[in-house]
Amino acid sequence: MSPADLSLVFFLELAVVVAAARGVGWLGRRFLGQPQVVGEMVAGVLLGPSLLGLIAPGFQAWLFPEAARGALHVVAQLGVGLYMFLVGLGFDRAHLRGGMASAGAVSLAGMAVPFAAAVAITPWLMGTPGLFGPGLSQAQATLFLGACISITAFPVLARILHERGLAASPLGSLALSAGAVGDAVAWMVLAVVLATTGGGSGVALKAIGGGLAFTVLALGLGPRLLAPLGAAAERAKGVGTGLLATALTLFLLAAFATDWMGLHAVFGGFLLGAAMPRGTLARELRAKLEPFTVVLLVPLFFTFSGLNTRFDLAADPELAWAALAVLGVSILAKGGACWAAARLTGQDNATALGLGALMNARGMMELIMINIGLQRGLIGPGMFSILVLMAVVTTLMATPLFEWVYGRRARALGELGALREEPGGTAAEPDRPLA
Repeated sequence: MSPADLSLVFFLELAVVVAAARGVGWLGRRFLGQPQVVGEMVAGVLLGPSLLGLIAPGFQAWLFPEAARGALHVVAQLGVGLYMFLVGLGFDRAHLRGGMASAGAVSLAGMAVPFAAAVAITPWLMGTPGLFGPGLSQAQATLFLGACISITAFPVLARILHERGLAASPLGSLALSAGAVGDAVAWMVLAVVLATTGGGSGVALKAIGGGLAFTVLALGLGPRLLAPLGAAAERAKGVGTGLLATALTLFLLAAFATDWMGLHAVFGGFLLGAAMPRGTLARELRAKLEPFTVVLLVPLFFTFSGLNTRFDLAADPELAWAALAVLGVSILAKGGACWAAARLTGQDNATALGLGALMNARGMMELIMINIGLQRGLIGPGMFSILVLMAVVTTLMATPLFEWVYGRRARALGELGALREEPGGTAAEPDRPLA
């Protein structure tokens, strides 16, 4: 295709992606009670070879040509990073400080048990040719699978909490804190795997050391360093183009820094958002950036992942058994461990069950990690599709399971109303749904 043809197709594929994401998202909300983001994730899979490629392979190949994948990938990464910046803007740092012991215990259990499960099933999975990359050792395969099983759908978790007005509640902050810590560790484990498969020891050292330093800088000094931006927004009673440009520049630099470290741009976006001053600045940034990000950019990420997913591979009986094993182990190990840790740290049973349901979703972060694994040759198309299936199923489970074990209790206690009845609406504003 010529550059002019690629441009033409690119705009059409964007239109198809947005229409499919909104349509499937609406159907999911209307008939299944799922958040919009879950429908968008399913829409991304449907636009790939798993459905559109089966019923109209010629049209699917023309609409999503290989030559345009690079541009789609870059825009998708921008979208997921910017979305996590918005999540960070609504994150309550006070709850993070107050519940760090419980969050640490939940995140540790949510990592340790899934890694133990990976140790148990990896030798059997390696007996199926093509699931893991050639030359990958059992230890490397175990670390990668453990990271995939233990990771949480941080953006999806945040979206579920926002849509239910629970992001600033103790449960919401505990879930976000535990998810943030656990996912950061999972990314550090991935960095170790990449280092041992040709990246060099510097990759792991840069990810771990750089990630810890960036977190301390962002959450320790960040609020004071960024305070003048908040003061400027209060004086102006809004965010003009100058402040918006400054905030976007800082976001891009933070995303670049954590991406360069090997932790992915999403962590830079989230940590910067968490460090930003609250009040007018955070409220106006969300109002200006949220619609474009969640309507156009985030669905592009799901579509990019869907283009690499082939559920037809699971028709092979051997792969079907592997898929069932990975799915079952993932649900029991992650959800059960987080529930048990929450109970042991003093949470009531409903809160612990709700936390386990939320932490068990894999969604967007799983898709990011396995895309890297596929691109780096750590896994083959079969394992990629198995892990996409696991991400979709666990994410579809999260909302109805959370509603069943915790949602009715939240309504009975009036938490949703209390969160929205803050004087003047300023305290409740950060929890406006990311829709």
